[in-house]
Amino acid sequence: MTERTSRRTRRRVIAAAALATGVLTGMAACAPGQGSGSSADSTRSAGPVSTDPAKAGKVTLTEWDQNTDPGTNASSEALNEAFMKKYPNVTIKRVSRSFSDLKTTLKLALSSANPPDVVQANQGYPDMGAFVKAGLLQPVDRYAKAYGWNTSFPSQLLDLNRFTSDGRTWKTGNLYGVSQTGEIVGIYYNKAKLKALGLSVPTTLPEFETALAKAKSSGLQPISYGDADKSPGIHLFGVAQAATAGKAEVRKLVFNEGDAKWTDPGTLKAATTLGSWAENGYLGSGFNGQSKDQAVAAFAGGKSLFLVDGTWQAAVVAPKMKTNVGFTALSPATGQPPLTQGGQGLAWAVTSKSKHPDVAAAYINFLVDNNGMKVSADNGNLPALPPADYKPASGTVAADVLTQWKSVSQKDGLLPYLDYTTPTFYDTLTAAVQELTAGQLTPKAFTDQLQSDYSSFQNSR
Repeated sequence: MTERTSRRTRRRVIAAAALATGVLTGMAACAPGQGSGSSADSTRSAGPVSTDPAKAGKVTLTEWDQNTDPGTNASSEALNEAFMKKYPNVTIKRVSRSFSDLKTTLKLALSSANPPDVVQANQGYPDMGAFVKAGLLQPVDRYAKAYGWNTSFPSQLLDLNRFTSDGRTWKTGNLYGVSQTGEIVGIYYNKAKLKALGLSVPTTLPEFETALAKAKSSGLQPISYGDADKSPGIHLFGVAQAATAGKAEVRKLVFNEGDAKWTDPGTLKAATTLGSWAENGYLGSGFNGQSKDQAVAAFAGGKSLFLVDGTWQAAVVAPKMKTNVGFTALSPATGQPPLTQGGQGLAWAVTSKSKHPDVAAAYINFLVDNNGMKVSADNGNLPALPPADYKPASGTVAADVLTQWKSVSQKDGLLPYLDYTTPTFYDTLTAAVQELTAGQLTPKAFTDQLQSDYSSFQNSR
């Protein structure tokens, strides 16, 4: 996914916790449990946990994150400074990378002789599963018990950070991290331009496409889009697929459950839809050579009607657009709850070679406790567990984000990020989206490529 994209380019994480109830229903998630475990896992699980970093002596804690967007960067800087102030014996060395850079460099860093102590690991098979399989992350179940993560985070959210110790089975086994932020992918819109076109806020895919066509015919760029970073294509395709394939099929595909195929009519229709957007000029020109940051800047500068991206971009566009920007998520049909990709941000995890795992866990807890969530919210982010008094000002994009998050998460509308599907699906999907939108792949050839990757993974299990 984030992001999954910024953060989330992250990218991003799958179904998450409902805000008000702390529970999501209908998500395919296994009950928390212990994996078979390796001897290394058992060794690390033994012994008492020290929850006081002040007793650790002089420590340098290295953390790697992908919080490069303004809001997430600001909260990271603030919390790191606060942690070091509270524990003067600890020095935090921060290394921040974009999501795409993190994907290409993190495994190498974890495999080095001097790896970081704490990292943000993207959920699913491509990253977290691969790291667990290679023995590069350590289970944090004992820390979850010591700090109460097992009770403060809903089990559905925790399950997304679980793997068996061989990295083969997701959403069960040991816990390998917890997340600080929540996120969904949606549609940012320019309020003034939407009103000038005589349009209301789109709530369904047909309404969105009507707005795209009207913007194009009026001479206004419909969507600001840049896919040089690759992950934005996942989100754009995912918005269409959610509406055309529906939540049951998308979940079966990503979670490898049931007999759904990437060549089924719903996904094929999504590919056809995305291809038509490119062909009709709704995405502009040269988008595969433009970055997501360029696209966000263009939208914030009033160059387009819409931006399809994650909630992590709210802190980027709000300072420039003030109350002229809104955010919405699409429903499959009028009167139905919205469906969209989302869930939680990348998980904060402790590396297997960390010399200070107790301090690393204490640092993670500092990020995800109530104060950590408040600092995240104060900097324009959507916290995974919003404090009870979190209430953005009416008319702001932050208020829209919270409203849509509640609507999606409380009504079982959160869908998993598509790149979680197989260990190689991120590369397969992002490349295929670029070729589809460039007119180099037909919709059928596009879905055939996705199904080929999916089948290869299923056959290897």
